[in-house]
Order: sequence, then C-alpha cells, then structure tokens
Amino acid sequence: MATVTLKGNPINTKGNLPSVGSKAPNFELSKDNLSDVTLDDYKGSRVIMNIFHSIDTGTCAASVREFNKKASELANVKILCISKDLPFAMARFCGAEGIENVETLSDFRNGNFGDNYNLTYIDGPIRGLLARSIIVLDQNGKVLYTEQVQEVVEEPNYQAALDALKNA
Repeated sequence: MATVTLKGNPINTKGNLPSVGSKAPNFELSKDNLSDVTLDDYKGSRVIMNIFHSIDTGTCAASVREFNKKASELANVKILCISKDLPFAMARFCGAEGIENVETLSDFRNGNFGDNYNLTYIDGPIRGLLARSIIVLDQNGKVLYTEQVQEVVEEPNYQAALDALKNA
C-alpha cells in the first residue's frame, strides 16, 4: 500500500508502482472507439503513461494538455492518458480542446490496469479511481521512470518524465 494525500488528507493506493528496471505488467484498456488495446500493441515504441483519476478535474486536464504539447517534439513515443473515465468523456474533452497528439485509454471495463499497476485508490472519497502517476517505458516495455504524485491536486514532474526518455 502507498499513501498519498488529497488536500492534505491521507488516502491509500493498492500498492507501489512497478520498480524501475522491471518489465511493465500487461494491461487491457479501451480506446475512444471502444476497441481494446494491450501493452503489446505499443511494443517498439517508447511510452509515457500519464495516469489520473478524472479528465473532469483541472489538474488531470492540465496534464493531458501539457503532454499533448510535448508529444510533437518526441520521436517514437506514444503518450497514453489513462483513467477510469468513460472513453466518450475523454474523446469529448480532446475534441473540444483540439488534443490530437496523445491517446486516451480507459480502465473502465475491468480495472485490470489499476490492479496490475497498484494504482487503484482503496479508501477516501475517490476510492476506486486511479492515482495520479507517470510511468515511462522503453520500446521493450521496461520501466525507465515512475512518479506517484504525493499530493493528488498537484501536477506531475513533466520534465523528469521527458528526461527519462532522453537518457535511455
């Protein structure tokens, strides 16, 4: 179990993020057209997973906007914005914002992503949703960098995630 805070109040996740150097666990997530993808679908590309609890919160939306801006500067990198939001809500947000450089994926169907990556909140007012985190993978699915944001309402360290790709 890992503990973070929501406006200073402790909440817990299922566990710790995968360790740097380990192979990332597989997952099955839903795209905005309701088709499913797995980690294997991204083999050969480097991956930044921007994980958050809901696109309908300011901090989560800001992270999607920021990674969308950075994506065009990166070669052979897929940026996956992952939450338990319905795919329709994420597609609507991206359409309204003109966001085209990231992929939105949903863990709404079976929750295996949150379970496999230990990111599901197990208590507190947002229990059942995914903890704000960044996970960076190399082209073979090896974990290069992780960050679990300690205060839920704060943004992740974008630069550290991008630097992990430069140093790989």
